[in-house]
Amino acid sequence: MRSSACLPALTRLGRARRRDKPAFTLVELLVTIAIIAILAGLILPALAKARGRAQTIISLSNLRQLTIAWMIYSDENDGRLPYNLGGDPGRNTFAPKTNANWVNNIMSWNVDADITNAALITEASLGIYANKNTRIYRCPADRALSDEQRQAGFTERSRSYSMNAMLGNAGKLTKYGINQNNPDYLQFFTYSSIPHPENIFVFLEEHPDSINDGYFLNIPDDLEWVDLPASDHNGAGVFSFADGHVELHKWLNPETVRPSKPDAGLLPSVISPKARADFDWVAERTSIER
Repeated sequence: MRSSACLPALTRLGRARRRDKPAFTLVELLVTIAIIAILAGLILPALAKARGRAQTIISLSNLRQLTIAWMIYSDENDGRLPYNLGGDPGRNTFAPKTNANWVNNIMSWNVDADITNAALITEASLGIYANKNTRIYRCPADRALSDEQRQAGFTERSRSYSMNAMLGNAGKLTKYGINQNNPDYLQFFTYSSIPHPENIFVFLEEHPDSINDGYFLNIPDDLEWVDLPASDHNGAGVFSFADGHVELHKWLNPETVRPSKPDAGLLPSVISPKARADFDWVAERTSIER
């Protein structure tokens, strides 16, 4: 048994050993911090890239679900496609306010109720077929807000997607079965009237500067963007097609890739004949000539 007389000496010895234990020097701490910074520099871009891929997958899934809802609507309405109301090519008018339309909100950079009112989506004609799930109407990569909206406490706008203007009944824009905005091209009123569903797009993510109503309009014979596709997925846009498939399309012309902020779309935007590949890709999938 250890004598109590030895305890003070042992205690002093232990304290001495603790004092003699080496600590980090300033140089070692700086080296450690530098290594952590290098590792963070390597990891964070990879995490950002993974997050971007996840957002793209979610957006494609959203369009897939919206397109299924669009198909179910047609099945339950004798083959007719949902109402798709809009305005004129000059964007002097927009879709009339009615829940008969597939969506009933007009997106803007103001702080009006349309920007966040979920009922304008859930109570519109497609809402019940989409199980009134408002999340599938917006892309998680879409964080576009105006300064006015941020100051008002907005965190996001309610819709990122629009529908091809040549699909569905366009209301007063339709005369004798012809869309007055695009009289040289077929307006598809029923699912069965689409000759090649795999070649006609239904929904797309639209640039927030032109999204306004849910009616995505461009005139194939006019080399000009009236409405601009979004490019939030590493310079690419998401599309769904009438046969149900979805695509991520990479834009070729840098002028198609515009920042997602107010007035960045520079619309309407005349396209150089030498830089029309993106416009033609969309136009060829919008409709067919009459």
